[in-house]
Parts: sequence; structure tokens; C-alpha cells
Amino acid sequence: MSQLSVKHLLGIKYLNEDDLHLIFETADHFKEVINRKIKKVPTLRDVTIANLFFENSTRTKLSFELAEKRLSADVINFSAAQSSVKKGETLIDTVNNILAMKVDMIVMRHPNPGAASFLSKNVDACIINAGDGTHEHPSQALLDTFSIREKFGEVAGKKIVIVGDILHSRVALSNIFALKKLGAEIKLCGPKSLLPKHIESLGVTIEMDLKKALQWCDAANMLRVQNERMDKSYFPSIREYTQLYGLGLPLLKSLNKEIVILHPGPINRGVEISSEVADSDQAIILDQVENGVAIRMAIIYLLASKIMTPSV
Repeated sequence: MSQLSVKHLLGIKYLNEDDLHLIFETADHFKEVINRKIKKVPTLRDVTIANLFFENSTRTKLSFELAEKRLSADVINFSAAQSSVKKGETLIDTVNNILAMKVDMIVMRHPNPGAASFLSKNVDACIINAGDGTHEHPSQALLDTFSIREKFGEVAGKKIVIVGDILHSRVALSNIFALKKLGAEIKLCGPKSLLPKHIESLGVTIEMDLKKALQWCDAANMLRVQNERMDKSYFPSIREYTQLYGLGLPLLKSLNKEIVILHPGPINRGVEISSEVADSDQAIILDQVENGVAIRMAIIYLLASKIMTPSV
């Protein structure tokens, strides 16, 4: 069986093109599984997975948990709000205590960039990064890229624009890495204050005018403004942001072609995207959610197979 080149999923930047294709081919298989009458396979019956979420999450946490249960893994959920972390316990102590209960894999979301990478070097378990600060969100980028591949048949040569709060978005960075590795062209569009300095060094271009960016692209990934990560105001008002960078139905209809609309969620309806656009046939937002379970099943299965296969 083909194997991933990595022992952990810490970020897209650590994966190669073959890894991406292997994950997608495995997800194709699992997508068939989750659309069957019996949606469960016994593949990981002997594997125990702990979900450690030090930040609030609804969709990602549910998606990982469902993926784990579909694979028949034993699952334990850990919430930092009710934990000894509140009493001053270190991250490594917390995780080692969990591992002492014979846990094989850790899925972790943490507010600090690099937390998953730090953990992978200091504990003896497979680590899956479910989002670390403003750094990376690899499983989201994989499901976004998989959804684009599903829609167009391939990613190579496709023109993708990522719109909105690039500065605070771990989704944007992971998407840039994944899409570039598979040969897509990428533009970024948003207020100058929400575009990181030197971002063009990653091989992307910038277009400040939303209509021009949409006219250029095959697909647009609309990011929300991450107010919870902002320590100051980056634009005059939400109303002004929406006027310049919000995607409504009149703008979508004014384009001389049909484009595909993605959104990683949660959606701020009426801000970065209108309800009419979010619910339109051009939006594949619910497909992304469905694909998220298949992609996370693929990630967990492929990493677990490395644990279960003794090295020669």
C-alpha cells in the first residue's frame, strides 16, 4: 500500500504532491463509504484517538469526531475549558497524561502557532493539526482543494481567488500551499490592511478590486473577517468592508461567466457573502462539509496505517 511521506499532519507545507494525491484517492473511497446505507468500516477498531481542542470549534471538531467513529476508532474528547490546563498544567504534561491511558493519535486545535509541531517533537504519538493560531489548518485546505478537484476534475491550471481576511486566516495559508503544489494559480483579494507583508513571496498575486478578481477566477474562496483575532480595527466599518469585499447576487450575476463559490465557515451572512449567494447553485459550501468527513477519514486512516505497520 502507498504511504504518506510524513508521520504527522502538522501543515500542508510538509506534504509533497504525491501525499496530496494519495489523500484524495483515499478520500474518494471513503466518500463512497459515507454515502452507503452502512456508513461505518471496522478499519481502526484497535486505535484510540483523543481530540484536544484548546479553542472553540463546532464544524472541525464534529467532522473529526464523525470521521473517527466512521472508522470504528475509540474516541475521547478533551475540552481545555474543563481541564487542568486552567490550573496551570503544561501542554506536554496534559498530553502525556492522556497518552498514559494508551491513546494512539492526538487531533489538536490550539491558539498558538506551532503548537502541533512543538507537541510532535516532545510526545510519543501521531499528531494531527486541527488549526494552530493564524498558522495552518491543513485538513480544511485539503477538503477545499479536494472539493475544487471534484468540481473541475483537476486542480492544475485552475484560477482560484481567496478573498477577505488573509492576515488572520490559517485557512488561507494552507490553501495557498495545497493549491500551489497541485499547479493552481492563486490571487488574493482584500483590504491592504488584511494582506500580510511579503505574501507574494509564496507565488501568489494580489488584486485589490473584487470584481476584477472574480472575473479572472474559476473559483472564489470567501473568508470571514476574524474579529476574534483582531486587537485593533483593520478597516473603517463592517458596512464598508461588505460594500468593497462582500459577494452579493448582483455582483455574481454581473460576471460574464459562472464561477464556483467556496467558504470554509462559519459564514457571516450579509458580510463577506450574502444569503442568496451562499444558498445558490454556484456555492459548494455543503459539499465542502461532506467532503470534510471523507478527507479527515483519509488523513486518520493513512496516518494510523503507519502506526499499525511495523517499520522494516
